[in-house]
Amino acid sequence: MWAVLKMEVVAGVQVWRVIAFSGAVLLSLAVGRLARMFMVKSAEKTKSAGKELVGVILKAMARPAILIAFTAGWWLGTVALGELGPGLQGMLDTVSRVLTAGAIGYSLYAMVDLIDFYLLGFASRTESKVDDMLVPLVGRTVRITVLVLVILDVVQTLSTKPITSILAGLGVGGLAIALAGQDTIKNFFGSLVIIGDKPFEIGDRVIVDGHDGPVESVGFRSTKIRTLDGHVVTVPNSEIVNKTVQNIGRRPYIKRVMNITVTYDTSPAKMARAVEIIEETLKDHEGMDPEFPARVFFSDFNDWSLNILVLYWYHPPDYWKYMEFSARVNMTLLERFNAEGIEFAFPTQTICMAGGSRAECVGT
Repeated sequence: MWAVLKMEVVAGVQVWRVIAFSGAVLLSLAVGRLARMFMVKSAEKTKSAGKELVGVILKAMARPAILIAFTAGWWLGTVALGELGPGLQGMLDTVSRVLTAGAIGYSLYAMVDLIDFYLLGFASRTESKVDDMLVPLVGRTVRITVLVLVILDVVQTLSTKPITSILAGLGVGGLAIALAGQDTIKNFFGSLVIIGDKPFEIGDRVIVDGHDGPVESVGFRSTKIRTLDGHVVTVPNSEIVNKTVQNIGRRPYIKRVMNITVTYDTSPAKMARAVEIIEETLKDHEGMDPEFPARVFFSDFNDWSLNILVLYWYHPPDYWKYMEFSARVNMTLLERFNAEGIEFAFPTQTICMAGGSRAECVGT
């Protein structure tokens, strides 16, 4: 049987060599799949054991494991094929070089996870949140660089032209690509402006074009904002740099402006008492900065009421604690005004109907 296989020839190649080539390729695929499964499971175990660095490396290398094994199997298979004709040999060599470039490039692409791991660890130890924006951008930049280099190597292999000629051709085509991708370029430079100018950082609550919520990420093209409704809004960076950005996350306090209205039949003594009650309620209040005491004024004569203007500032700007405090202030004022007989005003109007010698007026 072996002697027959050695004698049989397919396309100028002995059958046993074709079988050896196919066996090497199939075996490499099986080995690559098994290696990938082993590395993924090992990565989970090492991470749970506290060896995060080893886990990151294993998980990163698990991704290109099948391609690496297939490339190795392909090379071994071509060795088994032996000497071939110039045309077939050249094709196999080209495929081998493309697979090698792809395997090396994919491995480097996956190992960028290691750079992300170190940079994220560094960013977590710093107080500045600018690092949190830079880390994803650095990782993406390295990945794009690796991808471009692999593509150039593959193009050079397939075209058999020097890299200088390829780059010259790309320079001509790059102009057309740049014109077609103007928005992408604008967004890229917008991301650089955001990082340099720092109008906000990751986690800051901002209002951009009516969208209110914390910033989740800043990428090359866009910034993602998680609105208070829970939706994710993607805003192009080129638009953000040209819009007004309200950074609520950087406010030092929350300011409240109240207009408390009482009826016009309130006596001067009761009006003075109303102002006094409000001042007592807000004296040395929770969240007060000594430089920002509460302010209370009998400020205006409205069309239908006497107006008391109240301003106070709550530190630090914790919204929910501010709301709880404001609710207590409202309840205290309601109770004390009722106890003092001070009536709150609301819009009213009086309609007088004249009929004959008498007029009837009805208040609403």
